[in-house]
Amino acid sequence: MTDRMRRADDGRDPCTGCPALDGRRQFLRNAAVLAVGALAALGAAPDEARALPVRFISALGAHATQKSYAIPTADSVNIDKDAGVIIARYQAQVFAFSLSCPHQNTALRWNDAEHEFQCPKHHSRYTPDGLFIDGRATRSMDRFAVTRSGGNIVVDLDTLYQEDDNPAQWKAAVLHV
Repeated sequence: MTDRMRRADDGRDPCTGCPALDGRRQFLRNAAVLAVGALAALGAAPDEARALPVRFISALGAHATQKSYAIPTADSVNIDKDAGVIIARYQAQVFAFSLSCPHQNTALRWNDAEHEFQCPKHHSRYTPDGLFIDGRATRSMDRFAVTRSGGNIVVDLDTLYQEDDNPAQWKAAVLHV
């Protein structure tokens, strides 16, 4: 009978003191400490590191040029590549943006580390609510006209507001939640 079997017979845990198990526990403990330390070094709390997750979505329904999407329940960026629409919830507001950069129509991307939209072609940058920060673009992200229908946001793909052409309607193209 081996030492391990004898220990199991006398009621003790046969894995106690096992180098492989202790090594795995230590590795997981070290990995968790390292992850928390990295977030702290970057100045991000764990909740902030998860903020505004990106999801790829499809419309729940469509009627002519209108598409319906569920209103996000938390701050997030949702992209419908097929329709060219970004649904963003940020600080109790929901926006529907064109996926195209207003500068040269390159598909915008969400940069989670910087909490901003960016154009990969000429590096224009935008806040989560679509305001222009800097880069080659000359205006903020284009917003679609939106209405609310129950728990959904209805996006009119035929009505796109540009901040410089129609500032009042551009500012009004938002749902407050």
